[in-house]
Amino acid sequence: MLYLDLIIDNNTDRTDALYTYGCAFDGVTVGARVFAPFAASNRERAAFVAAVKDKPDERIKGLKYVTRVDTEIALDANAIEICVWMKRRYYCRYIEAARCFLPAGSISKLGRRRTPAPEETHADRRVALTGEQSAALERILPWIDGGEYKTFLVHGVTGSGKTEIYLRAAERTLERGRTVIVLVPEISLTPQTIGRFVARFGRERIATLHSKLSAGERYDEWMRIKTGEARIVVGARSAVFAPAGDIGLIVVDEEHEGTYKSDMSPKYDAIEVAVKRAGQTGATVLLGSATPSLVSSYRVERRFYEKLRLCERYNKTPLPRVQIVDMREELKSGNRTIFSLALYRALDETLTAGKQAILFLNRRGYSTFVSCRNCGYVMQCADCGIALTYHKAENAVQCHLCGARRAVPPVCPDCGGRYLRFFGTGTEKVEETARELFPAACVERLDFDTVKRKGSAAGLLARFRKGKTQILVGTQLVAKGLDFDNVGLVGIVSADVSLNVPDFRSAERSFQLITQAAGRAGRGAETGRVVIQSYKPDHYAICAAAENDYAGFYGTELLLRKAMDYPPFSDLVQITVSSRDEATAAAAAEALADLLRTRANAQKRILGPGQARIYKAGDLFRRLIYAKVAPRDRKAFELFLSEQKRLLAVSKNSGKYNISVDVNPYSYL
Repeated sequence: MLYLDLIIDNNTDRTDALYTYGCAFDGVTVGARVFAPFAASNRERAAFVAAVKDKPDERIKGLKYVTRVDTEIALDANAIEICVWMKRRYYCRYIEAARCFLPAGSISKLGRRRTPAPEETHADRRVALTGEQSAALERILPWIDGGEYKTFLVHGVTGSGKTEIYLRAAERTLERGRTVIVLVPEISLTPQTIGRFVARFGRERIATLHSKLSAGERYDEWMRIKTGEARIVVGARSAVFAPAGDIGLIVVDEEHEGTYKSDMSPKYDAIEVAVKRAGQTGATVLLGSATPSLVSSYRVERRFYEKLRLCERYNKTPLPRVQIVDMREELKSGNRTIFSLALYRALDETLTAGKQAILFLNRRGYSTFVSCRNCGYVMQCADCGIALTYHKAENAVQCHLCGARRAVPPVCPDCGGRYLRFFGTGTEKVEETARELFPAACVERLDFDTVKRKGSAAGLLARFRKGKTQILVGTQLVAKGLDFDNVGLVGIVSADVSLNVPDFRSAERSFQLITQAAGRAGRGAETGRVVIQSYKPDHYAICAAAENDYAGFYGTELLLRKAMDYPPFSDLVQITVSSRDEATAAAAAEALADLLRTRANAQKRILGPGQARIYKAGDLFRRLIYAKVAPRDRKAFELFLSEQKRLLAVSKNSGKYNISVDVNPYSYL
């Protein structure tokens, strides 16, 4: 007789614990999926084995027994270890973490394999390596050969050949009989990455996992990975949970992208999970980016990662020529349109030369701010250093991090001008203006509004690749890994949009987006051109992006983060208290914040509570608390906050309000 600690498939806080059962079946191991009676009703539930023991806890009374074992679906001991770690790190439930490892859908009733539609085909461009690529591989391959854990940050300028390094590393990993996971930030917009791997290794060795597949397709791809038929997995962030055996290499392309952070429970960071999985199997991790996240670069500084630099483009073409346009001067000269004279002329010259152009404008949901159009001043929170958001109903601005609120002044506090206005133009207006100014050109728009249908993004990009589209207008989607030889111009319509969102990462995101978008220009034989429009042309993030000066930006931003005690110097933990009753949400949030301040013993490390930017979501009122948790305090804070969630689940207040937690969120809604 075995005794099993089970994770029951019952997704509530009240039952988020391990339950001990007896088991008369032989050969049951950690990770197995079993079925057992649960609760007073003894309804049969699926469960996962978290531990196997020879003896039960003597305090257990009325022991129940496993009824059957699933022979088709199972996890392994490493997956269960990750589940336990995720519960602690991301404050999720055991079963929420376990479900990440499970396939969608079920076996085909017709016995047919449901294969995803083939990606756009690419020729295998196996080329001679540059000296920088060779040097990078000379550092990477010994770790793959030795089967020891190691994380490398591959910091290469746009067009430097990072993908070829991924391909060569994957090739060596397969030769060693191990498996490969490749993560991309947005699967629908990275057909080139998938195409390159298919061209090199063949479709039969590659499985894809992402939300664009049907449930049946995902199930069959999951089984191909589980059985070892597919040795390479390519997918979005959820592919980090693929059931690959003996993982030898995990690649995270464009590692700086916020899409690797889940905003749905469990709110995991795919890069953290990738590093954790690699440590279990002795795998090599390659984090690639032209603009690495500040956190990753800091981990290099602390020697958790090793940096590999690629400073030149593969084809030796110089980086694009960059021009910064001061939109304040455009306004003074009488130009009130969204295109500066410099951008209009650059577009005209580009189209006349038979080249293509990309116009980039990043509108992020509810991101609005109050700006002086005379001097460029932006209203910011004195305590948090982020842009204040305007609330029209109250005619006030508020910090959505600490909750500070104040009235909008009648004049600019900086220059005394009367030009305090909302700033904001969407991609639709840019598209419309481009059509009006260049009626002979084919203009298309790439944003989440235009790529909702399956295959729509691939079709749009295929038309642009073939030259049928002359001007491509887009949000950050156009800055993610697009590689087109004929792009002669990139126009950053407003660098200020991402710069002034209420987010401590706004400068970092702006630097990354501008650099990445600019990198789409001049990837062919001719040097490209970039025009950056801004009301704050002297901001350090914009100037550093224009000069491609990552080191300068990193040094400045790191000093500011340290002064404000933001990541990477602490975890920023967002705690959402929600209730159907507004007063209950407010009182519960105040009580929890006071308790945290008492336990944390540091008033400045607990911010709020304040109203969420979307204060009422559905029928729930939402208030936010933020905690800055230093690494030395992380374990104690995790235990304390987890205990508060557990106490709420079993208290008389259960159901009156809820607490959800997000560690280092990318969304502040």
